[in-house]
Amino acid sequence: MKKFLLLVLALGVTQLGSANKQKKADAETDKFRYDIEYARPSGDGVCQVKVWSYSKKSRIAAEQCRKNAVHGIIFKSYSTGDGTTASQRPLVKDPSVQRDKAEFFEDFFSDGGPYRQFVSAVTDGSQEVVKVGKQYKVGVVVTVSKDQLRKYLESEGIIRSLASGF
Repeated sequence: MKKFLLLVLALGVTQLGSANKQKKADAETDKFRYDIEYARPSGDGVCQVKVWSYSKKSRIAAEQCRKNAVHGIIFKSYSTGDGTTASQRPLVKDPSVQRDKAEFFEDFFSDGGPYRQFVSAVTDGSQEVVKVGKQYKVGVVVTVSKDQLRKYLESEGIIRSLASGF
C-alpha cells in the first residue's frame, strides 16, 4: 500500500512539473517573441513561412512555432524572399486590435484553440535548433491557410471583409 501511495505521489509531482513547464512556455509565447520569414512557394490561399521561436527548452520552442506562425500572419509582415523588395502585409493593419480584442485573441491562441485549424508543421526535416546564450532559437517551416484564416477573422468581426469597400 505504501509503495502504491509513493507511486501516485511521484506521478502527481511529475505531472505538476510538466504543467508548470507548459505554463512557462505559454507565458513566453504570450510575449510573442519570434521571427518570421518566407520559406518557399505554396499553393493558392496558403503560405509557407519559417518561424523562429525562443525558449529555454528547444522542444517547447518547437511546439510554440505554430502559434507564432499564425500570430505572424495576423500581426506581422514578412519578406517574400524571392529577390524582390515585396512583402506580405499582416491581415490586421491596426496593431491596437490585439489589445482591443484581447479576450478573443486569448481564447484564439489558447492551448488547443482555434488557431490550430489554420496551421500545420512541415515534416521534411526543416526544423533547426540554434543555442543562443542560455536559450534556444528553434526554426520550423509551417503552412498557414491564410485565406481560411482571413475568412474566420472576418466572420468573428476582427477584420473587415475585402468586399466591404473602403
